Amino acid sequence: MSIADLLRFALGALAGHRLRSALSLVGVAIGVAAVVLLTALGEGARQYVTNQFATLGTQLLVVIPGKVETSGGAPGWGGTTHELTLDDAEAVVRAVPQVARMAPLVMGTETVRFGERQRQVAVLGTTTAFLAVRDLSMAAGSFLPEMPAKRGAPVAVVGRRVARELFPGVNPVGQVVRVGGWRMRVVGVLASRGVHLGMDMDDVVVVPVATGMRMFNRASLFRLLLKGRPTADLDRVKQRVVAVLRERHGEEDVTCLTQDAVIATFSSLLDALTLALVGIAAISLVVAGVGIMNVMLVSVAERTGEVGLLRAVGVQSSQVLACFLTEAALLSTAGGLAGLAAGWAGSAVVAHLYPDFPVAPPVWAPAAALGVALTVGTLFGYLPARRATRLDPVAALAGGRR
Repeated sequence: MSIADLLRFALGALAGHRLRSALSLVGVAIGVAAVVLLTALGEGARQYVTNQFATLGTQLLVVIPGKVETSGGAPGWGGTTHELTLDDAEAVVRAVPQVARMAPLVMGTETVRFGERQRQVAVLGTTTAFLAVRDLSMAAGSFLPEMPAKRGAPVAVVGRRVARELFPGVNPVGQVVRVGGWRMRVVGVLASRGVHLGMDMDDVVVVPVATGMRMFNRASLFRLLLKGRPTADLDRVKQRVVAVLRERHGEEDVTCLTQDAVIATFSSLLDALTLALVGIAAISLVVAGVGIMNVMLVSVAERTGEVGLLRAVGVQSSQVLACFLTEAALLSTAGGLAGLAAGWAGSAVVAHLYPDFPVAPPVWAPAAALGVALTVGTLFGYLPARRATRLDPVAALAGGRR
């Protein structure tokens, strides 16, 4: 029996049971499409996070007040025993020459007003170094002026959306606005950046850090952003920064994060999530395999006479087995190809709806999904095919005549 004969036999059998074959094909297609689409979303999330941090450069350090500690045999969250202050920030810059730029940061929410218009926005208190540390640029005017961190000034820089909403048809630079109860002169407008690391940089107002601390009645910093020199070893810089703050506070009560560490943490979390989702999607492939087995069992039961005739004219058991396995393989392969098409189409739709989110399945996902579909279909088709080979030719012919 040639390969052409096998294909004709299998296609004829599938065509004779169109509805059952179509339902099994759809089951395989759904499983493969789910695997492709979910891996595409997982890979897209990884690339999105990586791209977000890549825009900051590779020499970023983020110092956060507080540290997770374990004591007394039971894990617990260590409180912030010492606040992170401007004095701490200046001490780090003096003691760690590998730090090229330092941007202290305080945050809050206030209402900004201009004339009859007002808008609730995030207010950032920082220094002129923030522009370079966060890799931002200006659309108009200038950023915060160079001044000692402890010296405030009634100046502000607004995000692009804030400028558009509060100053329609008016140049924002030079205008006086109210930020909460403070009168501020707008000195610049940030270039559009959108949401970056969870913050919409188009919808912010930036003021000097000392002004921000007085505005929100705070004596401590929310974060300390450090930019290492291009040739600096970031791990050593991190160790030195932690050592300086430990010496000042009497204990290690800060967390210092590097860009690579954050990306690695996110990647491991996204890997685990993607594998879990793929595992859930793969269950549908197993269900589809059961459907293929049912189709094949019915096919064998309905074609006992045909099987008996094949055996009677000298067709070997292995050739009968090949006929039915070819039928199962064709069914799972067709379903797999349809699932690949559906998965790619779904990824394209998501990419169209969310152009900033890079949706693309990893190279291994389509091949793995198609391979699993073919394997599952063949394995679940083996039992009915094996049953067909064990039919007695005489009994099969008699059963077929009845």
